[in-house]
Amino acid sequence: TQGGAAEFRGISMVAFSAILCFAIQLTAWVPASLLQTERFYDLTGGLTYIILAITTLMLGSKEEDPSTRELLVTALVIIWAIRLSSFLFLRIHHAGKDGRFDDLKTSPVRFLVPWSLQGLWVFVTMNVVIVINSQSGPSPSLTAWDAIGVILWVAGFCVEVVADRQKSAFNANPSNEGKWIDEGLWSISRHPNYLGEIMLWSGIALLGVPCFSGLEGVAWVSPVFVYILLTKVSGVPILDRRAMEKWGEDPSYLLYRENTPEIMPRLISQK
Repeated sequence: TQGGAAEFRGISMVAFSAILCFAIQLTAWVPASLLQTERFYDLTGGLTYIILAITTLMLGSKEEDPSTRELLVTALVIIWAIRLSSFLFLRIHHAGKDGRFDDLKTSPVRFLVPWSLQGLWVFVTMNVVIVINSQSGPSPSLTAWDAIGVILWVAGFCVEVVADRQKSAFNANPSNEGKWIDEGLWSISRHPNYLGEIMLWSGIALLGVPCFSGLEGVAWVSPVFVYILLTKVSGVPILDRRAMEKWGEDPSYLLYRENTPEIMPRLISQK
């Protein structure tokens, strides 16, 4: 080891993790491209998180048993990945397809783009976990930061699960066909599932505070990346554009859009 971080055959754990992320996506892209299917896209993403979490835990614990923090953060990632990827897989299985891929899966080269982006997504969001799990030597003792991080993760996980279930139940009701959801958590945030995602990854980042030193502080890019990607790039902008195409001329929707925060609910009601 060098610089307090474990290595794999002379390669830094960060570099090895990046290679692993993209190798898994490339391996899955080949059959998906041949079959022109996106059905296993989200499942592959979740599997990549799990493989990366377990691999870095094992490689970083060659010289000593994994610490409580390492076991905890690995477990949190696995729980989240299993829940979200299975939810997304079942959703696309029932729907039959994911409209985001309609114009991409017919071209192997274009179809490679979302798979590559998924590799980047996993790698960047997992940076905190990679740093925590690749620590060599005794792990720092648990601190108040860890407690706050776990609480934030649990809260975020619950928000994401509840938001997903509320929307699934809403969409499953035939009387809601063609309508937007504005009840439950969706009445106080237009994208509460993304709020939960941002919260739980921020919680994981807090678990890494005692482990960061020097350049390892770059791992803080993880929750920042999640926030920027979801709110500025691939999440909110795309969904809001689709929503405006559907209901942009409906005064009720425009009122909902105006009165409901994009992500963070208002602490004080304006009503």
